[in-house]
Amino acid sequence: MKVLVSVFNNLFTDQRVEKVCRSLSENGFQPELIGNNWGGLPEMERDYSFSRIELKSKVLRFAYVEFQRKLYQELLRKADKNTILLSNDLDTLLPNYLISKKLNIPLVFDSHEIFTEMPAINGRFTQKIWRSLERFIVPKIQYMMTASESYADWFAKTYEIERPVVVQNFPRKTTNPQDYSQNNSPKIILYQGVINPSRGLDKIIPAMKSIENAELWIAGDGPKKAEYLALTKDLKLENKVKFIGKLLPEKLREITRKADLGLSIEENNGLSYYFSMPNKVSDYIQARIPVVVSDFPEMRKVVDYFHAGEKICNYNELAEKVKIVLENGKSYYESSLNKASNELCWEKEEPKIIHLFKKVVNENF
Repeated sequence: MKVLVSVFNNLFTDQRVEKVCRSLSENGFQPELIGNNWGGLPEMERDYSFSRIELKSKVLRFAYVEFQRKLYQELLRKADKNTILLSNDLDTLLPNYLISKKLNIPLVFDSHEIFTEMPAINGRFTQKIWRSLERFIVPKIQYMMTASESYADWFAKTYEIERPVVVQNFPRKTTNPQDYSQNNSPKIILYQGVINPSRGLDKIIPAMKSIENAELWIAGDGPKKAEYLALTKDLKLENKVKFIGKLLPEKLREITRKADLGLSIEENNGLSYYFSMPNKVSDYIQARIPVVVSDFPEMRKVVDYFHAGEKICNYNELAEKVKIVLENGKSYYESSLNKASNELCWEKEEPKIIHLFKKVVNENF
């Protein structure tokens, strides 16, 4: 059974889509992944077919429009009566929905986030456009999955639909990579991910003034990088805040293992962040490093249930909670992190995907 999987990115670092495609491929399906060249065309190898649509637009809002048209054409060319469509996020949904109706083939919608509640579009005119699209299509979707329990509850309540299948974006389970006899001096505080607004980086950088014998490593890139570099320089913290850039997944895993603490300290500037379980949290868990996270519904479970670190209710607590975790040390959390890593892993999520797609096959072919 062919599955045409579409996503708005260049495919290279999208670990959720990669895991979904690999799981489908290993369980008797034939995924073909379609992305685009937004952000470049890095070389990559996969065990399944993939292609990337060339976009000419240089401005994101125009690129979205161009992609809708070209994705529709690509899906129309590649889909047949023995095809399942898998649309990732709202920015691929319209072409998939139209092709699904035109060819009378099933569509699965995977919402990685609440796209219309992202801080980047909150309060902007584009938010109204995306909300209109979401309101028009989502109630008509028969098969849907999403990336957190809170997201599933929100979609079910907002659009009065059957609760989506929850497939959390956890990494594959690993054996404990830590050597607790090795101690970092200075300690390493790690942030991994996009350098975007509302990620708390403008709060942790000044906090480094009061955190002794520690460095903040920021692994990623994004639109706020220049601003945060300038902030670091203004505060004369260049010796304590390191911008190490966007890394290949295997290199990032190596860096994560070295850290003493992982940060996920998003601001509540939109329901998508508030209800999220960021990928980096489970990446930290699999690397067996404790966390400091925002006190949001999904992230607080890692602290309250697994005791894998500390949570902050406001940024005034940030330096204090970081110091607590650093003073405890990684080995203090070993048992909690091992327990969490056995639960927050892809092996627990994969069966839900396969069950959903087998259901789609049984009900449509």
